[in-house]
Amino acid sequence: MLKKLLLKMESTIKIPQVHAHCDIPCKIYDPMSAQLAALSVVRYIDLIQETAQDEKCLEHDAQLIRLIASKEKSAEEAKHEVRIIWGDYIKQPQLDKHPQLHSLVHQIMQAGSACKQGVERAKGEKLVELINQFAAIFWDTKGVPTYTAKCPYPPSLNVVYPKLQP
Repeated sequence: MLKKLLLKMESTIKIPQVHAHCDIPCKIYDPMSAQLAALSVVRYIDLIQETAQDEKCLEHDAQLIRLIASKEKSAEEAKHEVRIIWGDYIKQPQLDKHPQLHSLVHQIMQAGSACKQGVERAKGEKLVELINQFAAIFWDTKGVPTYTAKCPYPPSLNVVYPKLQP
């Protein structure tokens, strides 16, 4: 009913159509959400491996199913976040300075898919490593120096962080 009302109003009032040139407000991009998603993949893999050691029962199976679903969702989220930055932010000047970006993004997409397909920790670590490379390049395009440190929570892997000035 509401849709019919809005369509009738639109045909009567003639609301002009507008177009945005990006998905989010300009210049608001950050690879940290991709990094967190990739770290989550590794953490879920660790939990899956731990859970696989438990006794087999319906509760165990339900927990395992939830962990696998969450791992796959996080892998897809990592890929999605990289695709947004790559597609909406990266332009020719960044590609000129970092010609390996297309290849790196392709590797990230493949690594994310591999994480969805299996439960090998090394594949999750590879996804984190590749997204860290992407983050370092991203911050370089912004003129922001970076540093690498172990994240303060499991899975305690190295993460590239921006060195923000006060």
